[in-house]
Amino acid sequence: MLTGKQRAYLRSLANPINTILMVGKSGIGEDLIRQADEALTARELIKGRVLETSPVPAREAANQIARATHSESVQIIGSRFVLYRENEKDPKIVLPKPVKK
Repeated sequence: MLTGKQRAYLRSLANPINTILMVGKSGIGEDLIRQADEALTARELIKGRVLETSPVPAREAANQIARATHSESVQIIGSRFVLYRENEKDPKIVLPKPVKK
């Protein structure tokens, strides 16, 4: 589970990256899940977009893909969303440590 600070950090990293995942009229299928899974393994942080022709809204699409890929939904704005999953073997993103109280 991401903390607010970690989420904010990931949002700042996601800002300049290109959208690589498109959810279109065919919705969320195995190919899209595989593409998201491979991209998360390679990059850890990906940006997706739900097209107007999609049968699923952005929030639902982001949550479905996150569940299927064991990732976390970082942000959902309009038709765009950001997903994050740490690469256990070769981490590229170092998250800020949660503050202990």
